[in-house]
Amino acid sequence: MPITRRELLAGSAALAVGFPAIGRAAPRVELRLLETSDLHMFVLDWDYYHARPDPTVGLSKIARLVTEARAQAQNALLFDNGDLLQGSPLGDFVARREGASGAHPVFRAMNHMRYDAATPGNHEFNFGLDFLERALAGAGFPYVSANIERADGGAFLPPFRILTRRLTDDGGVAQELRIGVIGFAPPQIMIWDRGHLEGRLRCGDMVSAARRFVPILRAQCDILVALCHSGIDARAAVDAENACLQIAAIPGVDAIMMGHAHRVFPGPDYAGVAGVDAERGTLAGVPAVMPGFWGSHLGVIDLTLAHDGDRWAVERFRTEARPIFAREAGKAVALTEADPAIATIVAPEHEATRLWVDEPIGEIATPLVSYFVWIGIDPVGALVNAAQIAYARPLLEGTPHERLPLLSAVAPFRVGYTPDSYIDLDPGPMALRHVADIYPYPNTLVAVRVTGAQLREWLECAARVFRRIDRDASEPQLLVDRRTPSYNFDVIAGVDYRIDVSAPARYDASGNLRRDAARIVDLRYGGRAIDPEQEFIVVTNSYRADGGGRFPGLDGRNIVLRAPDSNRDAVERFLRRGGSIPDTRPWSFAPLGRRVTITFDSAPAAARRLAAAPRLRATMREEAGYLRYEYDLA
Repeated sequence: MPITRRELLAGSAALAVGFPAIGRAAPRVELRLLETSDLHMFVLDWDYYHARPDPTVGLSKIARLVTEARAQAQNALLFDNGDLLQGSPLGDFVARREGASGAHPVFRAMNHMRYDAATPGNHEFNFGLDFLERALAGAGFPYVSANIERADGGAFLPPFRILTRRLTDDGGVAQELRIGVIGFAPPQIMIWDRGHLEGRLRCGDMVSAARRFVPILRAQCDILVALCHSGIDARAAVDAENACLQIAAIPGVDAIMMGHAHRVFPGPDYAGVAGVDAERGTLAGVPAVMPGFWGSHLGVIDLTLAHDGDRWAVERFRTEARPIFAREAGKAVALTEADPAIATIVAPEHEATRLWVDEPIGEIATPLVSYFVWIGIDPVGALVNAAQIAYARPLLEGTPHERLPLLSAVAPFRVGYTPDSYIDLDPGPMALRHVADIYPYPNTLVAVRVTGAQLREWLECAARVFRRIDRDASEPQLLVDRRTPSYNFDVIAGVDYRIDVSAPARYDASGNLRRDAARIVDLRYGGRAIDPEQEFIVVTNSYRADGGGRFPGLDGRNIVLRAPDSNRDAVERFLRRGGSIPDTRPWSFAPLGRRVTITFDSAPAAARRLAAAPRLRATMREEAGYLRYEYDLA
């Protein structure tokens, strides 16, 4: 493949050891770049929530793929792209061990795997800056981040590092190459973890940082690899959350390692996006990869580097995301075995976590399922909302807010991130692992003061999760717009309202106000229409109250209570005290005047719970492990 103009212009000259002898062809080096991202502490192929093996997750599975990938290539480097330390009960257990000595177990595993470099993701900060810095001290490889710094302007991490490696060329000669590694994280960490980071760190625009540091790094290295804990958005502006495409367009970048979006690239997810070749695996012509989440894939970029007597340049490349499992007839089938060495390394924390999450905390009298959230049947959300109100009410007594109506907002988490990611609990004992499954994030409980007008906008923004339904269509219509994550579909308990899905969404998937439209109708409190000036206290989580999800009126300035405990702690306390799950449904669909059939995807196991959802029926259509369900809107 001819060298592109971008590659010829990018960077400055870089000399290498082992120049070609007279009469010998210019040397070429085959360099394999390997990536993990969004592991979220799924170190082993184990499901702590259901106490069983899980073939769809695990760094231990990735370790086997890494071993195989290294055996296939003479030269290979391994990187991690962030969101490593939080996301599973193992991560929660390690974070709760105050004063524990020794390296963090995931870094013990990664040191064994010989990682070369890494960058932090946004979830690295969930347990606080002090915990993160103690954990990073155990990493036997460098961390970099070009757009995060101390609040006083000092360095938090180096913006980049140069890895000097002796690589073998196609003639068997050792060539010394300087691989520059630079890292980026979403600036939204200052919103999402405001309570941990305000006054301690600053996080700026990723693209601006890239424009500043890439030329500096390019002048000192032969090949430049960007670790971007970010996804792809062709419309990205300043301070964008997903800016990999814009960073790839900066001259001097040779390869992009992506993450954050929990998607797989190359692949169909970004097909048709301007500047993206979803089949070949490029952004602005630069090879790129994104390896899913929880250890589902290993990202691989193969570069053929040619030396022209002056510098190294990318001559050819190939990208792929190698899976650890496949779906066959709706079931997950393992494609690789786990590396037993990883299990041995983390065995003490793994066994302690299993004992911890099995601790009984209470009982439930009715089933808890999350299969039917999209049609308003959500006992899991009802439990969390009841727990949040029970926790906050005594803390608001004696304050200027105690006489205001107390509401609670919660979004669903376990509603099909994978076909196995749902809540399905029969009446009976509850353990800590069940609560961790219900509320997987370490958000702290927060209460905000809002007006009726702000409450309506909050719900309008949440309703963007639904596609617009044509009331005159005769064919079934898909209901859910998967561009909006489920954790942005807030349901607010304590009020009653209807959602008119035949109306266009007022807000787009990114939370931008797009049109003068209204989906929220019949919004009432105590049976009466809500006055726009009426005030309420809404219990929510720190992520939402500080601006996560870009909900109007929620930017951290109207917080009236910032509790010391997490939302998960509130649920645990509620169950320990014998709290019961309310049989309530805050919202329903507005009548459309005729029968309209909508469809959504849920787990095949939902079919055994159809008695809880009248007018719902399973179809025979299987979609990547999901089953499609039809529901009639009368």
